Amino acid sequence: MREGLRKRSLNLAGHATSLALEPEFWAVLDTAAARESVSLAVLVGRIDDGREGRGLASACRVWALAWSRA
Repeated sequence: MREGLRKRSLNLAGHATSLALEPEFWAVLDTAAARESVSLAVLVGRIDDGREGRGLASACRVWALAWSRA
């Protein structure tokens, strides 16, 4: 794993998976999940559902960037 990435385990659609992101992106995702009153797994599941062929980590980064700009 690249230096600076933090790996977290999530359950998405009934399947265990892990995701490695920079701490700054985890912070945005955690904040967004809290503001929407959903778990991190639910939020990442929504991102997963709409990622259209992009890798999950990349989709989460793009989503976090867009959310933080909104």
